[in-house]
Amino acid sequence: MESTETKLLNKYNIPTLFPAQWPEEKDRDTDSEDDAPRTTAAHPIRRSKSRYSVLESSGGVRRGVPGAEKTREGVENLVQKDETDPLGSYPSVVQVLRQRGLPVEEDVKLRNRFLLSSTTFSPSLFLSQVHSSASTDSLLQGLEFLSRSIEKKSASLKILVESNFERFVGAKATIDRVYNEMRDVGKEPDAPNSPGRRGGHLRATSGGSFSGRGGTGPLSPGMIKPVPSDKKKNALLKESEYGVQGIKVPLTEVAVKAEEVWGPALGGREKEDTLKAILASVEKHRGLFEVGAAIQDAIRRKDHETIVEEYTRARKFAEDARYVVVQANDKRAPLADADIHLIIVTARMWADVEAQIESFKRDAWKRLAATHFKKQESPTEQAKSTEHMELISIMLELGVEDNPIWVWLLSRHEYLKYRVVHTCDRARVEIEILRRHLGNGAKPNLRMLSKHLRSVPTNNSLSVDPAKLDSLKVIDFWEHVHASMTTLLSSNGGILSEILDYWDIAQSFIEGRAQRSLPMGFNNQSSVHHKLTPANVGELEQGLADVVNVIREFLLAFFSEPPVEDVSALFSPAPNTPTPTTPRTPMSALLSPSGGRFPRFDPNNVPPPSPTRGEAWEKYAFWPPNSNALSGSHYLSKTLLLIGLAANEMASLRITQTGPSGRLDENLRTLVGGVRERCVQAVCAAWNTDAENLKVLEDWTRDPDRRDITNMPSRFLAVQTFLLSNLQKIMYVTGGESSGGGGARGGTDVVVPPSGKLLQMVRSQFVTSLYRTLSGMVECAEKGRRALGRDFEVKGDDLTVAEDEWSSATTVDASKQSVRLLLTLSNMSTFSTETTPHLLTTFETLFSISLPEESSRIRDVLSQLDAQLFRSYTKPHTARIAQTIEAGISSPTWAPEPPSGKGVADREPSPYVMEVLLGLVIVHTEVISTSPSLIPRILRSLFESTTSALIATFNSPTLPRFPLSSLLQATLDVEFMAQTLSSYTSERASKTQTEIYQVLDAKTSNEARVRLQEELGALRGVLKREREGTRGAFGCFRRAKRGEK
Repeated sequence: MESTETKLLNKYNIPTLFPAQWPEEKDRDTDSEDDAPRTTAAHPIRRSKSRYSVLESSGGVRRGVPGAEKTREGVENLVQKDETDPLGSYPSVVQVLRQRGLPVEEDVKLRNRFLLSSTTFSPSLFLSQVHSSASTDSLLQGLEFLSRSIEKKSASLKILVESNFERFVGAKATIDRVYNEMRDVGKEPDAPNSPGRRGGHLRATSGGSFSGRGGTGPLSPGMIKPVPSDKKKNALLKESEYGVQGIKVPLTEVAVKAEEVWGPALGGREKEDTLKAILASVEKHRGLFEVGAAIQDAIRRKDHETIVEEYTRARKFAEDARYVVVQANDKRAPLADADIHLIIVTARMWADVEAQIESFKRDAWKRLAATHFKKQESPTEQAKSTEHMELISIMLELGVEDNPIWVWLLSRHEYLKYRVVHTCDRARVEIEILRRHLGNGAKPNLRMLSKHLRSVPTNNSLSVDPAKLDSLKVIDFWEHVHASMTTLLSSNGGILSEILDYWDIAQSFIEGRAQRSLPMGFNNQSSVHHKLTPANVGELEQGLADVVNVIREFLLAFFSEPPVEDVSALFSPAPNTPTPTTPRTPMSALLSPSGGRFPRFDPNNVPPPSPTRGEAWEKYAFWPPNSNALSGSHYLSKTLLLIGLAANEMASLRITQTGPSGRLDENLRTLVGGVRERCVQAVCAAWNTDAENLKVLEDWTRDPDRRDITNMPSRFLAVQTFLLSNLQKIMYVTGGESSGGGGARGGTDVVVPPSGKLLQMVRSQFVTSLYRTLSGMVECAEKGRRALGRDFEVKGDDLTVAEDEWSSATTVDASKQSVRLLLTLSNMSTFSTETTPHLLTTFETLFSISLPEESSRIRDVLSQLDAQLFRSYTKPHTARIAQTIEAGISSPTWAPEPPSGKGVADREPSPYVMEVLLGLVIVHTEVISTSPSLIPRILRSLFESTTSALIATFNSPTLPRFPLSSLLQATLDVEFMAQTLSSYTSERASKTQTEIYQVLDAKTSNEARVRLQEELGALRGVLKREREGTRGAFGCFRRAKRGEK
């Protein structure tokens, strides 16, 4: 719908509601006049007519086109003031051009070039301006729309003509007939035509109109009857002035009488002089009458510069009027009528202006108190960041009693304090609700923990995916905690950044830098508002200290106090109550940034507190139940970095005010220290719980780089390094490219080094985690699946994961205890030589302390556990070897007499010897296929066990004496085993072998000794023959030659 302004402009045909002068074209006569000469009257006719009648719309029959433009002479044309887009894209062409910045409202010629109904329409200009950003597709659609419009209008016009053709013809005939009748009224009939003369030419009539008329009709030639003279006066002839001659004389007489009666009253000279004086005064003091409307228009357009200019002009008018009064009082002279009129008009103008300005000031106070902005780069926020200065400037220019600078600083402080309190309360409620949902949920099993622990990559070039460090709900909890802390403490977009910006602005006002660009007002009346008083400065500092204390107390309570039991006490206001200046938060996103994984928050249905089971996390409000140390250390390191940077930023404000609890920087140091200590305690508690289950890292898959060990050492190293790295960030509040050690604004550092108590806590937990992990490895190697309980459901008796997760090339058959023991032995060796030294070095580097005692204890523990595993593997083999040897030597057929025809030395090694060696071949095969690096150690140990079993058997009381055959058989058995296992002999085995010969020598006779010396040559031949015969069977015991694969 058209606005009132547009209706008035169209009604009175004027370009603006506040014209500067009377339009000259309105003084011209726009009425249609006849071309005929006027009849001179005896008395001049005075036609009284209002001057403003030219503004009235014509009451004639002619109707203009709605919205049509008019020429300067007031004549309408077919060009409209605005049109819809002919291509169908926009509802208003003028509106689009106005948005493009073209002056189409003032420049009619320019506007007509864009209107399709104008003869000056320019298609190229129209497309380049109205559709400057249109695509080819949109232009093609517009062309199709225009074609359809043209076809539709052409079809409509054609249908109209076809359906009303008979009416058009009938109307034409009627018009011709009426015209002939009115023209021939009072006209003398023509003489009849002579037979030899053709009749005069008559106006042709429509055939359809007179086709049924006869020759004797009333209008037929020669049949027109004479008419009276009074009818002749009304004929449409030039001689009768086209029908008005009859009433012209009475009208003239009436005009004369009216002039005689009303002339003196209407045309008095005094009144004329008065009106002239008033008109002259209005013309002289036109500004008085314009200033009120100008201020109203400027206020509507929010044109502050024009408001000041017009208000200053109004003040000048008021001062001039006041000066006239003062001068008259000083001279004791009466005021002239013109002066009185001027003073009255000025007083009315000033009252109107004052009322408008006061209304504007009230609105400006409201806008100033509600002008708040955020530290963002968006154009909207940038505009808001300067709006308060514009409002302060205009109010100082207009003059106000209260200080707008002080008012805005107070309102900004209240706004920021409300946001801080609201954000803190909301965060505590939401985090506690999330914590209760997790606490009442199911505890994750060991398989889930194994998945999360393995998410830490063993390759240093790969980064950790935080979403895989824990369960989805726990990650949502940590993300929500971090998001809440970021919203509150971030110096780039958080509430703290707004506080810092606010204090920068306040400092600029306190020091007077910001006032340099502000006006002093009329006659410097606003100069008193340019400087803040010491009381104002003190109140600002105290207010800022209160806001900082709110943040500090929230952080200290959130991290230091246990979870609240009655969460409803925090509903003030309710978490889902929006502030008046912030948009409403959707309920679906109220509790979790990712949404959807937690139920919606219902204040009337608060979840109960999580059950108390004696878990370590139950005393931490910031720690999600059943969270592991990986996710906790990762997110707490980021949170501590935020807190450390925020504490330094707040301390750099250098507020001189001190609160009841002491200086602000000391309080912030206490805050950082307290939060850090609680975070380290929580991480160490979770680390201690995880250390008991780090054995789930063993999935019995081979390391891709080293086939003799599993992935356990590299995974354990990755987990421990990840934890130590994040704990170092928590302890020293460092991370990323920034550190908590340097205040970004003023160089203030409130982050002190960690205490010895904290370092000792981390130190102890580090060593404890190593002990527990190593013990868990031994337990898994000995017990297999039973070491993990019922949660770990796998196939067979192993710890392997599902078959589809690992290829058969990397997965070993861990169902055998011997295989598990061998792999764990290799892993333990890697722990001793690589993993543990690397972790100790990493710890010493990160925390700048040495661990000599811990290193020694860890080496001792590794040595003990290694020995335990080695005994667990070799003990069954040692017992079997001893049993085999004892049974073989105690057998009656152990040393038989040689058959006839053969020498006493011509014999074979005993069956138990072959059985023992074949058993060692089986051990060799198992070890080399599982962990080849353990072959020398294991075979050397088993060879020592074999020699020990031999000497123990030979020393047995059941064998008091050794005849020559037994002596030769024992010598052959011992030498055959010694030479076969010569690659794995040791000093202890050689010593035991010498002792065996001494025992044999002690239990034989001199004759047997002599015969033995005689048969040694033959015995050596037999030994060589047997060695050659068993070269293939016991070839695995040969020492590989250099260069041999």
